[in-house]
Amino acid sequence: MGVFLADFWTVIGVSVLCGGIVGLERQIRGKPAGIRTSIFICLGTSLFVSLSIAYANAYTDITRVLGQVVTGIGFLGAGVILCRGDSVLGVTSAAVIWLLAAVGALIGFKEYAEALAVSTLTVMFLIGIGILEHRIPSLRRGVHAQIENCRRPEE
Repeated sequence: MGVFLADFWTVIGVSVLCGGIVGLERQIRGKPAGIRTSIFICLGTSLFVSLSIAYANAYTDITRVLGQVVTGIGFLGAGVILCRGDSVLGVTSAAVIWLLAAVGALIGFKEYAEALAVSTLTVMFLIGIGILEHRIPSLRRGVHAQIENCRRPEE
């Protein structure tokens, strides 16, 4: 993997695009992991996976790197989860961070179309479910009602 190879720049470009797609939605909604964080998660994971593939030999297991990324990204996701009284906030942001690492892994394995599809579907789900929660009162029960009540003064 060298900086003058097209594959290197494709990994960079697709990572920035996929991370940017998801990160833009998160940033617009004021969530903890915005554009920069999302791009860096995709980019970092894709580079670790690409490196493990590039330097693989008969004695290495490239999936070990992937396993370590999954473990490490769990700690990063846990850092955005907060407890306030009876409410737990940031679980969706943590799940998005985990998903972005999976997108980065797809990119590292050169599954570019799949990475773009997952990124696009993620944003569609985040926006679509947000619209449903806003329009259907029964979806705002329990914790979701408490979160909605916390947001109203800021709007």
